[in-house]
Amino acid sequence: MGLEIKQQLRQTQQLVMTPQLQQAIKLLQYNHQEMLGALEQELKENPLLEALPYEEPFSEQDPSSRSDNKNFEDANAEPDSSKTEIFDPKDVFDVEWENYLESYGRDYAPAQRDDSEHPSIENMATYSENLFTHMVVQLQLSRIEGRDRRTAFELIGNLNENGFLDVELEEIARSVGVEIDEVERVLRLVQEFDPPGVAARSLLECLLIQARALEPPEPLAVRILEEAFGLFEAGKMEAISRALKAPVEDVRAALMIISTLDPNPGRPFLNNDTIYVVPDIFVIKVGENYSVVLNDDGIPRLRISSYYQKELHAQGSSSITKDYIHEKMRGAMWLIKSIHQRRRTIYRVTESILKFQREFFDKGIDYLRPLILKDVADDIEMHESTISRVTTNKYVHTPRGTFELKFFFNSGIRHGADSIASESVKNHIARIVKSENPNKPASDKQIVDELARSQIHIARRTVAKYRELLGIPPSSKRRKKF
Repeated sequence: MGLEIKQQLRQTQQLVMTPQLQQAIKLLQYNHQEMLGALEQELKENPLLEALPYEEPFSEQDPSSRSDNKNFEDANAEPDSSKTEIFDPKDVFDVEWENYLESYGRDYAPAQRDDSEHPSIENMATYSENLFTHMVVQLQLSRIEGRDRRTAFELIGNLNENGFLDVELEEIARSVGVEIDEVERVLRLVQEFDPPGVAARSLLECLLIQARALEPPEPLAVRILEEAFGLFEAGKMEAISRALKAPVEDVRAALMIISTLDPNPGRPFLNNDTIYVVPDIFVIKVGENYSVVLNDDGIPRLRISSYYQKELHAQGSSSITKDYIHEKMRGAMWLIKSIHQRRRTIYRVTESILKFQREFFDKGIDYLRPLILKDVADDIEMHESTISRVTTNKYVHTPRGTFELKFFFNSGIRHGADSIASESVKNHIARIVKSENPNKPASDKQIVDELARSQIHIARRTVAKYRELLGIPPSSKRRKKF
């Protein structure tokens, strides 16, 4: 059969993601902080957009308060010159400034202007010292000099975030070009730096450095670490007492001292900057009902610049200029429309969640219902993917606290004749662990039995999974050793 070229006419349906549609989807996914950044960027790129001052109310003449078609019609209409306001510069100079200063300006002192380009003090970032800089400062103030200082600097540079030495001494010796005995000698000097226990190669060495530096000295604590560290890890206090031939009470006191030592000496220097969550929605209780209020704090109200609308009809404007203004105007109007659509969608989704989870808002987390995206999508007649975009990385402030919108969507677990949300089950598990006896913590099987008494029926492996998600260690790790 020979090959030949043919023309075929075929009709297919295809969804085309226009740039405007992609922008609308992105705006829908943005949280409050990301929205602020996106609008700030749009204001820089599109000269037809301008932010309406917050103290200035919307008026009937404000293009951003009306439909897109009406805006575009007004932009293409000829401007009315009879309504143009004329600014009279003489009004500014009608004030008798000399008399004003004589009457009210006796204590007036001109403000000192700073024309330098230095950033303001409000924009200065705070400096937080990390472990490396903390150690280097001590090295510079120490008596370690010459090749030893280079070796010490190499050791400090290989400390991990917890303060432990991450590399073998042989590698340090090869890097600096010295003998390993010399590296060990410098390492002992570095281990005398603050924080105590830094530059250790193991947990045992870290605890020993701190135990030997205790004031007053605790020789039994040092002996336990040196001679019975394995028994100490297993929590066998009586076995330690027999091995060291020391009274149980003395061993107990020494173990209490060891428990105060820091197994991660570099932890205080970790970057623990607090990340603040800005709610996108507020659910406020008014009487017996709840109101949904969108957080518009800081989000500019956009409108089309009247200057460019007049420029569109100016006699001297070229066709290239008019085409540019038309293009930017379409983009600006689409952006304003997308913002309004985003606000409506977030409002409707939150309102639907509030309807489904009313008992949670009234009574607390134990009454959180199982809920899936399809339930909300069917309720407000939208697609599940839209609900997923709206609820991702967005937070709502409620009388019960601040939650991510995804928090309200949970799988169901059998609770008697009904079902209960998985988050409620996690809360039950956390409550059981919190109220347990520290000397006899509840095992996963005992937690299963306790939940069953509350008509919550789940498997032991499910309890183990939820316990790990809550960051709760197993019962063997929760037991109070001494």
